[in-house]
Amino acid sequence: MIPPALHYRNYRLLVLGLLISVSGTRMHTAAVLWQVHDLNGQPIALAGVGLSNILPVIVFSLIAGVAADALNRRRLILVTQSTLALLALLLGLLTLAGRAQLWSIYLITAMMSAVLTFDLPARQALIPNLLPREVLPSAFGINATVYHLASILGPVLAGAVLATVGVGAVYVINAVSFLAVIIALVAIGPVAQQLSRPAAGSIWQPRELTASAREGLRYVVGQPLIFSSMLLDFFATFFASATYLLPIFAKDILRVGAVGYGWLVAAPSVGAGAASLFLAFRRQLSNQGRILLLAVAGFGLATILFGLSRSFALTFAALALTGLTDAVSTIIRNTLRQLQTPDRLRGRMTGIMQVFFHGGPQLGEVEAGVVAQLFGATAAVVSGGIASLLATGWVAVRFPHLRHYRGDEPMPV
Repeated sequence: MIPPALHYRNYRLLVLGLLISVSGTRMHTAAVLWQVHDLNGQPIALAGVGLSNILPVIVFSLIAGVAADALNRRRLILVTQSTLALLALLLGLLTLAGRAQLWSIYLITAMMSAVLTFDLPARQALIPNLLPREVLPSAFGINATVYHLASILGPVLAGAVLATVGVGAVYVINAVSFLAVIIALVAIGPVAQQLSRPAAGSIWQPRELTASAREGLRYVVGQPLIFSSMLLDFFATFFASATYLLPIFAKDILRVGAVGYGWLVAAPSVGAGAASLFLAFRRQLSNQGRILLLAVAGFGLATILFGLSRSFALTFAALALTGLTDAVSTIIRNTLRQLQTPDRLRGRMTGIMQVFFHGGPQLGEVEAGVVAQLFGATAAVVSGGIASLLATGWVAVRFPHLRHYRGDEPMPV
């Protein structure tokens, strides 16, 4: 049986290109951390990579959303993918020449993050232009499956290349991988889209740019379904994100060593991949709001189980369950937002979403580290799971529209 979304040629081309490109990106991410650790063994050096990734998202997300609505999304993705390929190639050549330094790695990482900030809203907003609305849940399920499959394949392939050829080769491979999406977009051809145009002047004039970004913010805040789903996303990941603490659990609590640690890191992707693959075969889910809230509550419960477990098998199962529940909630949230947002505003909505989507986990890892430093890793994980449950309950009570959302409501005017 073929997932419904894969019956559409243009979407098939795009998702195949993304599988190759995202795998290359995950290889690149693993290689950057490896190279930074080689150049400077201090943990703070690795934290610099995270800072390089998150700052451009905060600075450019609103502008990126405006661009995805005001410009042709297909052409914008062609530009972003080409730019990412050139930046990856630059880092590869610097590394192969033995001239890569920490500051240059941070700078190129920040530049790539800035470009990706423009790429994601355009890519997310393009998908509803390729498919009818009834198969969007299938499409976002496939997207999630592709991401989680790439999250397993990329690091594994990166390890093999690092061990045999070296870190510079990984960056060159990533540069080549972006050609897959570029070729797919060329083969797809022009895609119909409702563009957002200013009343007068250029969209890039400060007044028009501000007005366009403000329009996107007003829309998101004024739509209880969209705004509450973003709050839910932020609070759940802020309180329950604790993957940076996995080395402590592997070495000091479970005592399973590096091999066991690797399996623990992969566990969420295993669960998420299974859920995404299942949802990819579904055309429509009923009572999506209720399922969403239950999935996020399950994420909190699984996090508590992870924190309390002293068995490797149980910890692996708990982490897999966090990935499974997170994948279910992510797919429903993405589908809800795309269906409840007019085409001319989808890019700006996704730009705002990036702040919640990336800000929650990154800030949550900092919060988990502080609590672990003060009270221990177990207390950090368990308290985060409990706080995530409380936040989910608050959102459910505060926003009844989300609780009663079915998934077949008409798009708001």
